[in-house]
Amino acid sequence: NAQFTRDHSYVNEKTGKKVEVMDLVITNALIVDYTGIYKADIGIRDGLIASIGKSGNPHLTSDVDMVVGIATEACSGEGKIFTAGGLDTHVHFLEPEIAEVALDGGITTIIAGGTGMNDGSKATTVTPGKWWIKTQLQGADGMPVNVGFLGKGQGLNEPILEQIAAGACGLKIHEDWGATGHAIDSSLTVADKTDIAVSIHTDTLNESGFVEHTIAAMKGRVIHAYHTEGAGGGHAPDILETVKYSFCLPASTNPTLPYTVNTIAEHLDMLMVCHHLNPKVPEDVAFADSRIRAQTIAAEDLLHDMGAISITSSDTLAMGRIGEVATRTFQIADKMKAQFGALKGDSEFSDNNRVKRYISKYTINPAIAHGVSDYVGSIEVGKLADIVAWEPKFFGAKPYFVTKMGNIVRCLAGDPNASIPT
Repeated sequence: NAQFTRDHSYVNEKTGKKVEVMDLVITNALIVDYTGIYKADIGIRDGLIASIGKSGNPHLTSDVDMVVGIATEACSGEGKIFTAGGLDTHVHFLEPEIAEVALDGGITTIIAGGTGMNDGSKATTVTPGKWWIKTQLQGADGMPVNVGFLGKGQGLNEPILEQIAAGACGLKIHEDWGATGHAIDSSLTVADKTDIAVSIHTDTLNESGFVEHTIAAMKGRVIHAYHTEGAGGGHAPDILETVKYSFCLPASTNPTLPYTVNTIAEHLDMLMVCHHLNPKVPEDVAFADSRIRAQTIAAEDLLHDMGAISITSSDTLAMGRIGEVATRTFQIADKMKAQFGALKGDSEFSDNNRVKRYISKYTINPAIAHGVSDYVGSIEVGKLADIVAWEPKFFGAKPYFVTKMGNIVRCLAGDPNASIPT
């Protein structure tokens, strides 16, 4: 317990920073992670998770995994649930305030595209060209979140490669720029050469081919398929078919999650605004209508529960909400248990298998999809100490605090002139 980190007892008074002591110890944390659900102390050093196990003074206590010394700060984890900082891999980078709202929802890593409030960025998660990538990286430099930008996945290999050299962490193919077979092949060819991820928003209008043509252009190469259900965009009406291919990493965006009585009602207007459509033009309305299908939206929840769709994200400011990724994810889990009962291996009172399945959807799975799982996405030794604490009664709704590389960057706090910190 953090109350007992005292000199000559829990604390080794001879150990300063030069010895391998922790900078921060979170005591008695209940860890909920894809690796398991268990209790342990979490030791943080130099911004990384350095140890998970038992903390203390090895001169007085046996089997100590991490040393608490003079240089160690204490954080009491008793009564709290701890998860890895989440990832939102579908972010329209339109305004810097999204970083604050992301942290409020337990998201510490965003994979984004955009250039501010330009019409192209309102519609597509793309930061096109090396100048835009440079300026957006500069703009994001002061944000207390990890940020990666997606370059435009259209064109020949050389201009695509320029964007990677400029600092893009991946490529985005979007139908508004043309989700053609050529764009898919060019982007995946560059991705194979440079070891980066490719994301795709497929061709709703089927103007350059049908879903089978898009799948053929992928040639079995791995791709992250955004909003696989289709309301966020994609081959109408059968983009959902991509979930059956092992090389397609299927995702959902949160405006359709979970499917409830009001889901359909809000979508048409959102779509018209985000994609620069005119409600007075019948063709524009027909395009929007083709994307909003109650049957496939309803199927999406069940496919998540089966594990067929493996990632949740927001599509923030372009139909989705960045602060609700964790909330919507666990709302699906709750809805599915109510409708279909416990998963295999779970029971009425134990949901560990379902909890691990759903926590993975916005932590380790998107981290793997974008090639950053060595750094973020789980509570494991060696990864960034991006950790979210939750009070059990608010789990998945509002974090108790959020750390970025071990520093608390979001928490409950009172009036700065108050006599107590709460």
